[in-house]
Amino acid sequence: MPEIVPETYIAEQNLPYDFCPGCSHGQILGALNKSLLQQQLDPSEVVIVTDIGCVGLSDKYFVTHAFHGLHGRSITYASGIKMQNPNLKVVVLIGDGGCGIGGHHLLNAARTNTDVTVLVFNNFNFGMTGGQHSVTTPLNSITATTALGSSDAPMDIAGTAQVNGGGFVARATAFDKDLPDVITKAMKHDGFALLDIWELCTAYYVARNDFGRKEMLGYMDSMQMKSGILQETKRPGFQTRYKALKQQSKNQDKLKSLLLETKYASTLDKPISIVLAGAAGQKVVSAGNLLATAATLSGLWASIRADFPITIQTGFSVAEIIISPEPVLYSGIIKPDIAALIAAEGKTKITRLTKEMDQADTIYFAAGLGEVDSGAKKIPLLFPEGIVKSIKKNISILTAAMLVQELDIFPFKALREAVRKIQKTKVAEINLEILANFEENK
Repeated sequence: MPEIVPETYIAEQNLPYDFCPGCSHGQILGALNKSLLQQQLDPSEVVIVTDIGCVGLSDKYFVTHAFHGLHGRSITYASGIKMQNPNLKVVVLIGDGGCGIGGHHLLNAARTNTDVTVLVFNNFNFGMTGGQHSVTTPLNSITATTALGSSDAPMDIAGTAQVNGGGFVARATAFDKDLPDVITKAMKHDGFALLDIWELCTAYYVARNDFGRKEMLGYMDSMQMKSGILQETKRPGFQTRYKALKQQSKNQDKLKSLLLETKYASTLDKPISIVLAGAAGQKVVSAGNLLATAATLSGLWASIRADFPITIQTGFSVAEIIISPEPVLYSGIIKPDIAALIAAEGKTKITRLTKEMDQADTIYFAAGLGEVDSGAKKIPLLFPEGIVKSIKKNISILTAAMLVQELDIFPFKALREAVRKIQKTKVAEINLEILANFEENK
């Protein structure tokens, strides 16, 4: 049993509730308090996350942790809190308005089965701001924004959570005597849990539509929206599944294989910026990734930015790589130290950069790309005769190999190790053979 179990989880010094006379919010909060008492939870292990709206007043009534954020985002905040500390019991208090504004958050939390409990205070309108219609407002209802009757089809919040894979889904009313028990079941469920709790907004919706408890239950029947527990799956919650994956040694080995530990030495004493400018399909970005990875394996810091159009196998492809003995705090390149023009498309794309280059910089260019408006030194990309046949398909990795050889930023074997480290086996085999041929013929 926890060390600290209060006689009530309600912060009684903040009572009475700041709700309108007859509002059902107080009844739901009372049910939540009874549920917490049933579970005998330490208040420091419970987080109540509230949304904007009348329901947003609720967090101050509890002696637990609390978080209050933007409208419709409470489920997202709760998911982040749970991910950071899976040992916490995280309860979301949200209205039907918040479910509409943050519907995609609700949908994806249910889909991923993240382990939070969502209590929906569903009173069919926006109560705090004057009674405007919401996503759950019944057809033909009179609200502040539907004077002639609402024409929108109402959203089934419980059904939405159910069809998107929510682990525990129930529909209830604020008047149900077993509401504390259902809340307890929801909080103990491993995975996403949602209670769509129907209630009364006496200030606006009830007054405009002659809508009381009896009418609410009749409406539930007419919509064929059943009450009670609608879904209870055995699918593990997201946090449980994530923890299991991390504990599997096989997956741990995969994670370890992604680490780039220093294996080689470099004499680089200042940052160098390199731009590879080619065309789609030339594996320009892959070559840039290899340079950045090899630099990291050599104890250097590296960043890479890729630029290409949304089209496939057509247009330009550019990789901007910064390699430095110190951390790279800005990954943009205003004036490259080195530019490699591999294709006309890339050459055109980086015209602005090459114009900024001066005699301290160098432009390497493939055949036919030597006419460049720049003050930089210009050197043709010349590869060993023994690999001429490989140039067309593999010019990017050959350019990377040539730059490693010419610039002496890090050992050539670091480039080979980068290929083995980050590329798929079949691709790595091809590129390792290309690099071997390059070394043999240089």
